[in-house]
Amino acid sequence: MLFVPIEFLDWQCLTISALGWGQIQIASSSHIKAIQQNSRKRWMLQLCDAVLEFYPREISRISERIQKFESVREYWENREDIWENDALVDHGQ
Repeated sequence: MLFVPIEFLDWQCLTISALGWGQIQIASSSHIKAIQQNSRKRWMLQLCDAVLEFYPREISRISERIQKFESVREYWENREDIWENDALVDHGQ
């Protein structure tokens, strides 16, 4: 199989990644499954289902990252800045 319309690619061999609005990728080039004459409407409805499953998981991952960096920020806000008044460090002044 060289080229087929994207609507012919089975969602079992596709994946969505977080890039912009989401990027559709072939999960494994050695396992491509085509559904000849698949309808565009059916494929688009499957795309909507895939995206509606993907975004909540992505939101959860992003929320975890935000919490992590809020904690890191709090840690660093409460630390003394050991370089602030150090005479050995040239700050270009």
